[in-house]
Amino acid sequence: MNLIAHPSVLSGRLVAPASKSHMQRLVAAALLAHGESWIRNPSDAADCIAAVEVAAGLGADIEIGQEAIRMEGGLAPRQQVLPIGESGLGIRLFSPIAALATEQLTLEASGSLKSRPMQPIADALEPLGVTVGLNKGCPPVVLEGPLKGGTLSLDGTLSSQFLTGLLMALPMASEDSTLHVHNLQSRPYVDMTMEVMASAGISMRHQDHQTFEIPGGQSYTPFDQTVAGDWSAGAFLLILATLCGDPFLEIDGLGNTPTQADQAVTGALLLSGAKLMRTETGIRVDRGRRKGFAFDATHCPDLFPPLAAFAAFCKGPTKLKGLHRLQHKESDRGLAIQEEFAKAGIRVELDAETDTMTIHPGPVQPALLSGRGDHRMVMAAAVLGLAGAPIEIEGVGAVAKSYPDFFDAVSEVGGTFSKP
Repeated sequence: MNLIAHPSVLSGRLVAPASKSHMQRLVAAALLAHGESWIRNPSDAADCIAAVEVAAGLGADIEIGQEAIRMEGGLAPRQQVLPIGESGLGIRLFSPIAALATEQLTLEASGSLKSRPMQPIADALEPLGVTVGLNKGCPPVVLEGPLKGGTLSLDGTLSSQFLTGLLMALPMASEDSTLHVHNLQSRPYVDMTMEVMASAGISMRHQDHQTFEIPGGQSYTPFDQTVAGDWSAGAFLLILATLCGDPFLEIDGLGNTPTQADQAVTGALLLSGAKLMRTETGIRVDRGRRKGFAFDATHCPDLFPPLAAFAAFCKGPTKLKGLHRLQHKESDRGLAIQEEFAKAGIRVELDAETDTMTIHPGPVQPALLSGRGDHRMVMAAAVLGLAGAPIEIEGVGAVAKSYPDFFDAVSEVGGTFSKP
């Protein structure tokens, strides 16, 4: 399905959706806890629905309501094949958890996830007692445990998501474990993982995110927690407020706990000269003048699409560091941003040597942009249209992965969309 995003003036209040990163970790913890856990303010993003379905396949009894999910945990697999959809976090999070079981289990991917590299999963799990099968280094991931624990060196360059899975699974292994992690990326996401584990009664120690000591034989305790607002999706709303608010737009539901990497978007906006103010329920953003800025997004690579779209409207070029983090997303996001933005008249330079993306602002031209099957590329294209010139977006359904209500929510505060 295609939609055209038209230049719009936005006013009022938007509520950020529930965080899919936080919810998937809570679902995993509730699965591993024996007893009744409650997850409130659940996300209806496709990745979260897939996580709930995998948890059910691994043994959890689940009741889903509009405002909360009740989970009766306990790892007791009831199906051999577990579809995880296109969730990169999901497949890396649940692989070590599924490996705690003794029977052979398969995590099955769909869409672009079928071609994303998973060899690091096999390289890490096999020394810990797990047999792993892949399809030429890619999903499906076939696992036969049990995961026993032990000592492991792990390269954190590609993703922190698999480390999250190991950290959540190893406390239930029979042996104590020590993880030596090198070049860890996205540290705030690991902090979120440890916060969720601590809230479910799990103890562990780490030294500067480099050495993690995890006692085995632990048990997760049931909990009652609320899913936090999603800063990854909220970043797009904050940027739309800065570009299109009249005179301001308030974004509610974005708190400071648990830790989320994409909270860093506020720092980037402040560097550009944007005016943000905390309110009782969220953040008020005033529409105003903007200048180009330099920002290191190595630990928050999901900010590249919204910040690149924002930079198209700044005065002077913007440099974003951390380009190497973009290759293995739903699309090759660096290349996707460069090619799609060019269609709208925005020049983007990619420099692998300096690991930077440079966005040169200019008048946005009407264009047809492909969403590349990537939810964040669809929302970035929408920013170009709402703040610049009419942009027809191909494949808008991809937003279901993280923010199914994006177009409806923006329409309610004045965003204009039409069918071609």
